Amino acid sequence: MKFKFNLKREVKIIAAVVVVGIFIAFTERRQGDIAVRDITVKIENEQENHFLDEADVMKLMQLNLENLRGTGLNEVNLKEIEQRVKSEPFVKEGELYSDLKGNMVIRVELRRPIARIVRNDGPDGYIAEDGTIMPVSEKFTSRVVLISGGFVRQLLKQKNVNDTEEGKQLIALINTIREDEFWNAQIAQLDMDSKASITMYSQVGDERIEFGRPDNPELKFKKLRVFYKEILPRMGWNRYDRVNLEYEGQIVAE
Repeated sequence: MKFKFNLKREVKIIAAVVVVGIFIAFTERRQGDIAVRDITVKIENEQENHFLDEADVMKLMQLNLENLRGTGLNEVNLKEIEQRVKSEPFVKEGELYSDLKGNMVIRVELRRPIARIVRNDGPDGYIAEDGTIMPVSEKFTSRVVLISGGFVRQLLKQKNVNDTEEGKQLIALINTIREDEFWNAQIAQLDMDSKASITMYSQVGDERIEFGRPDNPELKFKKLRVFYKEILPRMGWNRYDRVNLEYEGQIVAE
């Protein structure tokens, strides 16, 4: 095996690395010498989730802009301020950086709720897309499926629903509902008993849907679709009080 050493090429590569290093060092030095002028807040998906606005983010940063103006950027602990923002449950991602004009820029991505936990003996909460448990907000109410029943106490003890197998199955079930136009419009509430067995309540119709544990959602929804598309149109929408999907290969309606 022959190895050719190209001195000219190697020198060019080393020179390029040195130039980049000098540029980075110069930029950092220059930024450190720049004084803070202003703070810019950029909130992604704010139009979908009005949980936080610019004023809320400023409060999370715990900064007094008037006192901060004129302070050198090298005197500001950007990482510490960034962590304050990221500690807020509504915030999925937070990034704080500075530009060459002396502006501090905070970019915030909000979590998206996919379900609301409701209970009579305490405050409600939201489940986010990533499974994080979030508090409710006085500013904004998200129109999502409701989760109730004895199992919600276990959910609220967790920081993230995905920490348990039942929680992972619940997230998968909720996403199955969200991603289907018909189920998203039809399923209003999931009532879970202490053993995570689910009874669903629909927007249209009075029947309760005994879904069982949140496993095999695709198979159970396939049977439920047969019930809605083939049985109810023939028998009438008010004919049944309950429909059970727990038995393999069967639909039990009474």
